[in-house]
Amino acid sequence: MSFEKRVDALQSLVALINEEGEKISAAVEYATHKNLWFTKETCWQALRAISANYLNKEILLNLKSTYLLNEGVKKRVGLVCAANIPLVGFHDILCIFLSGNIGIIKLSDRDTALPKFLIDQLISKHPQYSEAFEFVHRLKDVQVVIATGSNNSARYFEYYFGKYPNIIRKNRNGVAVLDGSESKEDLLKLGRDIFNYYGMGCRNVSKVYVPQKYDLNPLMEALHENNQIVLHPKYKNNFDYNIALCMLNRELYQNNGGLILKEEKQIASRIACLHYERYDNLNKLDAMLLEVKDQIQCVVGEVKLKNLKTIPFGQTQSPSFMDYADGVDVLKFLTELN
Repeated sequence: MSFEKRVDALQSLVALINEEGEKISAAVEYATHKNLWFTKETCWQALRAISANYLNKEILLNLKSTYLLNEGVKKRVGLVCAANIPLVGFHDILCIFLSGNIGIIKLSDRDTALPKFLIDQLISKHPQYSEAFEFVHRLKDVQVVIATGSNNSARYFEYYFGKYPNIIRKNRNGVAVLDGSESKEDLLKLGRDIFNYYGMGCRNVSKVYVPQKYDLNPLMEALHENNQIVLHPKYKNNFDYNIALCMLNRELYQNNGGLILKEEKQIASRIACLHYERYDNLNKLDAMLLEVKDQIQCVVGEVKLKNLKTIPFGQTQSPSFMDYADGVDVLKFLTELN
């Protein structure tokens, strides 16, 4: 089937998501029972972002001007998905489908409901694509591998799948760079970058960089607007645990009732924690961030950096189709396979 027909077929998913009917609502309900970190709100947030940013027909058709999307020899592409946020592996599934390859998909047990539902609905409307997807419990008979996991699991992925053409992803996080000129509205938007999906996405901001004399109080006051997040039992458990840990370790921290702020060099932070670090000037910070860019998924802020692209406040969890994880162009990788 041609690339254009694949794009046309995907529009049935756009209609399905946008109508928010009984079937998809039931799938969302089921997803929240399979993974207690998933809520109806976060599931719908993921679905609407997919509909608007990944499945937009005009955007998809324009891909043909960038990639070699003619039908060629089909490869069996093994895909190992994470489950930190709902449908986190769907962009990879979409890239495999658009490239004309066959997806051999191993979903996490904690995020099976919605990915399977969307693919089942696609196939029910367009049965000619039934052989384009195969859900498995273990990868075998694959020719290419895309795997996402932690730094620890990445070592196993490299051991088992290193002989194949592969993309293997490790832990990354979003960071924010503030310079003190931010408005309250900017800081409120930053709150979305921190708290969306309970801070569990690789694009969530886990650390902020601030000038030496930066007053942290306005930041914590603005982030207080998100304190309803502690109503989620699992988040509240992490919040309480991490406060207790700080107290036991006699660490300095600030707490606004929904977030723990700590001065730390480390980029990755625990759930319900935000790290901060002070910088002398933007040029030095720019160079420092470049040295640790393999730990950074995205940089948020209105400042201009020489080496790293920044994105506006509030946009981390609204990536476009071309905002590939880890900056690795998956569609280019898949369309240039020999």
